Amino acid sequence: MSDPIFSLTDASLRLDGNAGPVEILRGISLEVAAGESVGLIGPSGSGKSSLLMVMGGLEQATGGKVHAMGQDLTALDEDALALFRRDRMGIVFQSFHLIPTMTALENVATPLELAGHADAFALAEAALDTVGLAARAGHYPAQLSGGEQQRVALARATAPRPAILLADEPTGNLDSTNGSAIMDLLFDLRDRHGATLVLVTHDDRLAQRCDRVISLRDGRLA
Repeated sequence: MSDPIFSLTDASLRLDGNAGPVEILRGISLEVAAGESVGLIGPSGSGKSSLLMVMGGLEQATGGKVHAMGQDLTALDEDALALFRRDRMGIVFQSFHLIPTMTALENVATPLELAGHADAFALAEAALDTVGLAARAGHYPAQLSGGEQQRVALARATAPRPAILLADEPTGNLDSTNGSAIMDLLFDLRDRHGATLVLVTHDDRLAQRCDRVISLRDGRLA
């Protein structure tokens, strides 16, 4: 059996609040296999988005160990974490996080250029075509609908063919029709590239499309 792509051992996250320390995650131990799709569910404030951020190295665990693709994320500084994410992960957020002064094509191509891809714009064009937005490549985010903006964000996340896809409520800002279309697209891209998918959602129907569903409550695995 191959090594897990994610391995968390007694991972915890404590943040300082106005009233003192707040325990966000409490002793999470979890493994995710390569190519697996995992849905993280739970009530608001249960820690599911924080767990995703810890798995992506966007938030440093304050206790325990977090390994991704054999790399100890808790031992890396911010620069090393940024490089690891750039080379191994694609991340999709509820808020699209597109750069408003760049076209759809430039939004997808810029991270590829920063990663040293000589054919960044060709890869970006292909990625936009895959999500059905080839004709909108020259449009700015303000000229795109919410569903189209999320498609651009998906193209940006998947263009480098990452081994890991992390999605935090990717349909949270969309109506049901656009939300369903984005989820179909996300799973299609996951299948096409063979990536491992970890998905945070409030929608049980979306979670049930994953290979495994993990529920959190009060910062613990339920």
